[in-house]
Amino acid sequence: MIPNSNSLQRLPTRGNRFSRWVGRLGMKLLGGWTIQGSLPDIPKAIIPVAPHTSNWDFFVGVFVKLALGLRLNFLGKHSIFVFPVKGILLWLGGIPIQRDSSHGVVAQMVDEFHRRDQLVLCLAPEGTRSKVTEWKKGFLHIARDAQVPVVPVSFCFKTRTINISSPMTVGDDVDDTLDRIKAFTNQAVGKHPELQ
Repeated sequence: MIPNSNSLQRLPTRGNRFSRWVGRLGMKLLGGWTIQGSLPDIPKAIIPVAPHTSNWDFFVGVFVKLALGLRLNFLGKHSIFVFPVKGILLWLGGIPIQRDSSHGVVAQMVDEFHRRDQLVLCLAPEGTRSKVTEWKKGFLHIARDAQVPVVPVSFCFKTRTINISSPMTVGDDVDDTLDRIKAFTNQAVGKHPELQ
């Protein structure tokens, strides 16, 4: 459930004045990125980020995360969480997932949302940097079953703007929610527009 305004649990934060300065500096050095909108002050959400057409998306995202002082999480195959990178991946917010588990990724993440007091999960709904015709819908099923909102975010390389949408609640019609997310993110131009 999304807590009311009197709840002590809020948007997960991390860092200090210096790390926020590093984030702002990084956004400036990568071309003068700006942020339009703001994330809601809630403890749990899923943030689908699109379009995803380049590895540069990751670096922009890291600097935005630092600039905003946020503690965000992402999914990774459990097999990559090994020495010597395991500690770094966990520190960055990585959550190891067993894709071949009989429990399924959706069920694993619903459990994770129920287990934690705070969890904001970022992901690329396309699932790849290559051109795709259909987005993966698993994140919508996670949001619906865990009763957390989705907050679409777009990276526009043409205007160097991070656009943050208002939260969306996922009901039984996940295709309708997906259409609304795409309507918001399709206005942005990726690093490689031909892959959108």
